[in-house]
Order: sequence, then structure tokens, then C-alpha cells
Amino acid sequence: MGLWREAVGRGKAQEEVIRKASFICTAPPNALCSCEAPPAKRLSKSCQLSSTSIMLNLSPWPPSSPFFPPSIVRTLLTSPLSLSLGLLHRLFLLLRGSPYPQLSSPIRLVCISDTHTQTLPSVSSGDILIHAGDLANTGTVSEIQSQVDWLASLPHKHKIVVAGNHDSYFDPRSRPPSDSDKTIEWGNIHYLQHSSVVLKFRGQGEGGAGRILNIYGAPQIPACGGDEMAFQYKREEDAWSGTVPADTDVLVTHTPPRWHLDLPRGMGCDFLLKELWRVRPRVHVFGHVHAGRGREAVFWDEEQKTYERLKRREGRWVFWGGSLGMGWCLDVLKLLVFGALGVLWTRVWGAEGQGTVMINAAVVEWSTGKIKYKAQVVDI
Repeated sequence: MGLWREAVGRGKAQEEVIRKASFICTAPPNALCSCEAPPAKRLSKSCQLSSTSIMLNLSPWPPSSPFFPPSIVRTLLTSPLSLSLGLLHRLFLLLRGSPYPQLSSPIRLVCISDTHTQTLPSVSSGDILIHAGDLANTGTVSEIQSQVDWLASLPHKHKIVVAGNHDSYFDPRSRPPSDSDKTIEWGNIHYLQHSSVVLKFRGQGEGGAGRILNIYGAPQIPACGGDEMAFQYKREEDAWSGTVPADTDVLVTHTPPRWHLDLPRGMGCDFLLKELWRVRPRVHVFGHVHAGRGREAVFWDEEQKTYERLKRREGRWVFWGGSLGMGWCLDVLKLLVFGALGVLWTRVWGAEGQGTVMINAAVVEWSTGKIKYKAQVVDI
């Protein structure tokens, strides 16, 4: 706990290479480039695409940026076993349905993230609007205030915001010097930074008794850039264990847990995933990894545990799985057995799920940095 507060970076040698190197950006015009780019070039409008989005999706070569996903062709050629197991896991989740009981009068969450100074033409109606970070590009007060004013103008009764790594103002280590004496006017918005808010809803519980939602928000991410990025900690440091209140219903972070709505190589955080196993909120909303946008059910059972163990083994795989030992084969068998039992448990025996809905709420397209997607809506 508290380790995220230490000043982190890539190390002096690596930072010097990044600053002095002739950086070649492969992002399209106006796109948000890799966090590894120097600040002056990271948001350059003169960046040029090395290929079209279609070619990126079909290319057999590695992605041109560590923040781009591999193409389906690349995945088929290099990780066919991983792809097959991922599809099998998703099939089990689809067959099992909702990870928690559905109520007759649910509370509607409307989730967005990574707007990067842009606004959506329309936002779905709901009870709570959640923004999971990266309101800005360079993280100045003027950029953030513009986004806050837009959010405040929306009709949702409750609004929740956490910061992202591009929202530099909120972290004293990355705050622009010109903003040192400025503040944000939040209006009717709850800004959460390692803090919680309790929201009460009348008449939306069983029998009209009303409901209470505990929402906790935190901005920290595993380091992916230089000192201009906010709330970074070294990937090997544990910035999460014991930090999320046990009674949290909705968790809002900027980073994903590792391997969940994440890039295949895992930009998300292992320690956050362990904390989720402990707390198990109804909903977890995040962003950061634009290419991971979507939603996923998690049931916190043996099938889930086995799938995550198989994901950890991927780093040791080579073409067609490399040398697959007995442990890997046993885990595949467990995935099949526990996955089938999970489907029987919910679909045949009628048991209610006790899991979590994870939502990567990024609204920008990963290869252009422009808003492409609508808000995601979930009822709880």
C-alpha cells in the first residue's frame, strides 16, 4: 500500500534513450501515440499511419506499437492454442449468462473512458454516469475543466470520475508547473482518488425499500511512460493489495486487471487482479487499453482460476505451444471440466451467479484516437 506514491520511471538510461532517440511514430493524424514517445511528439499531428486499419488487422507481422493488438492472422500463426482456449473460455461465459441475479428495478450504470478532450454526440440515459479516466491529452487544467463542464451538463443524477495517466494535473509529480495554483470546479461530479462514495436510491430495491451502492475509485496504473504521465508505479510493485474496501459494489479504476479486456501481452495489473479476487465487486469499470474495449463476465470460480493460470503460461509458449508439459495439459482438462460444470450449475440446476461484470469503457478507436464507440450500459 502506498507504493504508487514513489516517483517511478523507466530508469535513467532508458529515459535518456527515449528522449534522445529519433522517435518514429506510427500513429495516424491526431491519434494518441504510444506513451513511450517524448511529450512533444506523442501528440504530434504529423504522425502518419504505416498501413490502413484493415492491413493492421490482417498483417502477419508484429504490431507497430506495443499499444496496438496483434492481428487475427498474427495470433493464428503465433498463438493458435491461446486463441482456441480464449474462445472456449468465452463460450463458457456466454452459456452461463449473467454473473449476478437480475432485479426487477435495477440501477443503470452508463460507462465511458478515454475521451481524451473529445465529447460524445450523445450519451445513454441512466442513474449513474462513470468516466474511468483519461479526460485529457496533456493533462492541463484547461483540458480537464472542459471535459468536466461537459460531463456536468449531462442529465444523469450521479456522476463519477477517476483520473487516468494522461490527466497529469491530479498527480503532483506530473502536474504542469503552470497549473500549480489552479483548481478544478467539479460541480455535481464525484471525483474519486483512492476514495469512496455511497449513493442511495429510493424505491429501487426489493419491495421498493431502496438500495445503496458503494463505489470506490482509484487512478494508479503500471508504468507505461515518462514523468509527464500521472499515477504510475513500477509493474513489479504492489499498489493494490488491501486498498479496495471489502463492501465495494462498483470499482472504478483506469487500468484493467491483467488479461481481462487487455492486450494479449498484458498491460493490465496482476496485483489489481488479485485484489479483485478478494473483493469481488458487482461491476468493475476501467479503460486505458483502447483495444480492449468491451465487457466480460467473471465468476471467481475454478474455471476462471484455471483460465488465468493458462494465461500466465503463455509467456513460455512458442509456435504451436512450444513444449507443452503435463501441467499445461492438466489445466486444459480442468478448464473443460470446470467450464462444463459452471454451465450446468447455472443453466440446468438454476443456481444464481455471484460474479462480476468487467467493462472496458474506452470510447476511442485504438488506431485513430478518435471517438468511435458509444457508452456502455449495465444494469445492476
